[in-house]
Amino acid sequence: MRNFAPEMTILATYFPITDPTLIFFVVLLIILFAPIIMGKLRIPHIIGMVLAGVIVGQYGLNILERDNSFELFGRVGLYYIMFLAGLEMDMEGVKKNKLRFLVFGLLTCLVPFGLTYLMAITLLHYTPAASFLLGCIMASNTLIAYPIVSRYGLQRHHSVALSVGSSMISLFLALVMIAGLAGSYGSGTATAQPTAGGVGVAAGDAMGAWLFWLLFVLKLGAYIGLMLWLIPRLSRYFLRRYSDAVMQFIFVLAVMFLNAALTDLIGLEGIFGAFFSGLILNRYIPHVSPLMNRLEFIGNALFIPYFLIGVGMLINVRTLLQGPYVLWVMLMIAFFGTFGKAVAAYLSSLLFRLPKYDGNMMFGLTSAHAAGAIAMVMVGMRLEVGPGEYLVDDNMLNGVVLMILVTCIISTLMTEHASKQVILSQSVESPKPHPAHNAHSTPHENILICVKYPDIAPQLLNLALFVRSQRHPQGLVALNVVYDDEHATTNREEGLQLFEQLQRQASASETQLQTQVRLATNIANGIKHAFRETGCTEVIMGMHVHTSQNAKFWGDFIQSLYNGLNRQIMLARFVQPLNTLRRIRVAVPSRAEFEPGFHRWLERLSQLSEQLDCRIQFHGRDESLTLIADYINSNHSSVRSEYTPMGHWNELPQLAAQIADDHLFVVVTARKGTISYKTALDRLPNELQQYFSGKNLMIIFPDQYGDQKEDRMSFTEAQHHEEKSIYDAVLRWIHRAP
Repeated sequence: MRNFAPEMTILATYFPITDPTLIFFVVLLIILFAPIIMGKLRIPHIIGMVLAGVIVGQYGLNILERDNSFELFGRVGLYYIMFLAGLEMDMEGVKKNKLRFLVFGLLTCLVPFGLTYLMAITLLHYTPAASFLLGCIMASNTLIAYPIVSRYGLQRHHSVALSVGSSMISLFLALVMIAGLAGSYGSGTATAQPTAGGVGVAAGDAMGAWLFWLLFVLKLGAYIGLMLWLIPRLSRYFLRRYSDAVMQFIFVLAVMFLNAALTDLIGLEGIFGAFFSGLILNRYIPHVSPLMNRLEFIGNALFIPYFLIGVGMLINVRTLLQGPYVLWVMLMIAFFGTFGKAVAAYLSSLLFRLPKYDGNMMFGLTSAHAAGAIAMVMVGMRLEVGPGEYLVDDNMLNGVVLMILVTCIISTLMTEHASKQVILSQSVESPKPHPAHNAHSTPHENILICVKYPDIAPQLLNLALFVRSQRHPQGLVALNVVYDDEHATTNREEGLQLFEQLQRQASASETQLQTQVRLATNIANGIKHAFRETGCTEVIMGMHVHTSQNAKFWGDFIQSLYNGLNRQIMLARFVQPLNTLRRIRVAVPSRAEFEPGFHRWLERLSQLSEQLDCRIQFHGRDESLTLIADYINSNHSSVRSEYTPMGHWNELPQLAAQIADDHLFVVVTARKGTISYKTALDRLPNELQQYFSGKNLMIIFPDQYGDQKEDRMSFTEAQHHEEKSIYDAVLRWIHRAP
């Protein structure tokens, strides 16, 4: 029989791989093939990443050396998980359910802490200080299964939000306790004696411990106050002035790492700072924006898988062969810590009267431990309790590392199962249409975006992305109508170049965008014909750009368009990026609730407020405001809405003093001959030019169902209404008369 020993010996000389290029190549192969293999085995992809790390690591087949790239990319991946969790939090839901967050956060921290502490004292016979450290490790958790939730689109589900928020509370408390433990040991001599309470305090140095806590609280308060003041102002300044995608991405990452570095300096782990930066930037990065898509793509494609593989490389399964004691330690830590997380999750779901699948989700997301546990146990390995003796021994270290593998598998399987249960429950218990919804409204809707100017078109596309339904995303059609004249060929080429820019922007948001350049001798007719041909249901277009001082407010064709098209038209003018707006103010005419398109524009504005996470304030008659409030409370409970009575449309100019530069002023108007039309609307162009010049502005012409006006013609209904009537000219002549 042939002896393969020499060949194996020669082959072993090539491993572990130390060349950075080959290491990166092997990692990319793992990221590529692990989901494919795990999908065939019906195993969550995350487990595949961790197991792949175990296999290729130094404790497995020793294929890869765990070089500095795993430390760097792994830390970035961990930060990314926490940052995305904060970025995708439903902040309004957090404010409304802050008591639930606090209760679950305390339970998921204190219950596993107490159970693990008692187990370590009684069953493992650890010292109080070592038991305290082990309790802190199991009190915290890592949201390692969060990518599963993102894949199912459940980031804003209430049980997910509760899990993320409570994880941060438990993590914060655990990090504070660890910081106190480390600070107390380091406050005196190199060798410290643990007290009966479990936290090591240098003998005779109680004053030093008090000073440590005082400085810690001051540093933490100064950090939180400074970031809450600085980052919003810096973000608004930067995002208003720089629209380059790469610059915005780098700015966001810089903010994340700044917060992570600062929390490291004050004695907390950087993961808390990454999550905190996500919370602060939450309202400046809408969920459907291209920037959010880029952040999620880079994290899920590279950094987070790198982190998971790096966690697997830390796990030494060979320690199971060293004897039954290591296995006993691992089982005790994993069982009592996981059992404590389960008790906290299901007890909280009972207290909050949530269904069982929400309890499963809460347990799944909060039961995993990963690099955070490694970081904490490393702190204990640096605390010397005697000459050559440290707080954490090899058995505890190996037990904690194996516990990471067990809890990651439990968390991943439970979160995958709970996510499927939530999706099924949503499909079975999908809410019936609100009785106030218009009968003509259907999930299959298309938005026509009329574009011409390169500096306005990206804003209009963003507006369409924000206002469309997220449950039934509408199709988007970008239209550029070109005059059929001697410049038609040049203008058509410019339109095609503009569409290339919009296609890249839409692709960054994973949105299908249909484009069309159309030649027409009449712009309004070109838009109307394209509207019918593409099956669109509403129009978004920019405000007319005046080329002369005396130009008509509606321009040359918009008036003809809204009089000849009976579907919703939204005219928009933005002087700053949408994601920097802080408030939306809406002027609602009386009897607007009787218009057929009432719920369509209300739904669009609610979606816009939800995506931008800004307040929306309605001004109108009490009877209109009551119906608006009922609709928003029933369909968009997370929207922060306010209602201010406006007795008469003549009060519109008085709102100008309340419109700040970072507000969006929306005017719901009406076509002549409709139920909410009033003669005061004839003055709207002059009032908008006089009082709202230079403001972010949107004008909405609601739906008017029925036959298209251009398809019929009679002596009683003209197809075209002049912007100003002869009566206006007579009245001005009378007022000018001496």
